[in-house]
Amino acid sequence: MSGHSKWSTIKRKKALVDAKRSKIWTKVIKEVQVAARIGGGDVSGNPRLRLALDKARAANMTKDSIKRAIEKGTGASGGESYEEVVYEGYGPAGVAVVVECMTDNRHRTVGEVRHGFDKFGGHLGSTGSVAWLFKKRGIIHVLKQAAGEDRIMEVALEAGADDVRDEDEVWTVDCDPHQYPTVQDALARAEIPVENAEVDNIPETRVALDPERAETMFKLIGYLEDLDDVQNVYANFGVPDEVAARLGG
Repeated sequence: MSGHSKWSTIKRKKALVDAKRSKIWTKVIKEVQVAARIGGGDVSGNPRLRLALDKARAANMTKDSIKRAIEKGTGASGGESYEEVVYEGYGPAGVAVVVECMTDNRHRTVGEVRHGFDKFGGHLGSTGSVAWLFKKRGIIHVLKQAAGEDRIMEVALEAGADDVRDEDEVWTVDCDPHQYPTVQDALARAEIPVENAEVDNIPETRVALDPERAETMFKLIGYLEDLDDVQNVYANFGVPDEVAARLGG
């Protein structure tokens, strides 16, 4: 969200993980449960569960916690039943915002999300109003010290990746979400360690914000991300990395 470098944003977020670990675990547990409920508990046949487990491991979640979440999702043990819901809206200066949620109470969730938009000068939109401005992509970051350009391109592109970009100290591998597990497997077989991997919602265009509106936008995103029912927030704005770093984005 902050300028051209997704990697810069990821590094800043990693620095906040310890402070928000319990909230992150709650969100990841929901994702694991829903993925297991929809596609079963076998990781080899459930790409979505595999992605959820990647997030769980990145958050240093314990094996027992992961096992319990899978069991709840598959019905092997009792637990809450969550449903997925996506809200769309507009932030300051018409920035498009997509909010992915998992909830056991839609009325509570939509009220909290709407309050955030209203509080920071935006408004909730209708389904489909802004989602078309984003495209799901598999994004994998590999530190440059882990592989040379020729090697990372050979392995990633042969496995079905669409692009390998040079971004700061990492190679960014970009692929279709359906190819994401295949590309990850190919990198693992080639013994190329992955620093970060996720399926992201990439905006097709970005709205440039001045520092004042950027600050309001970061406050809106921070409010939404702190809600227990919110899993992911995507927005199509851009600010220089130094501004994002100063604002804590």
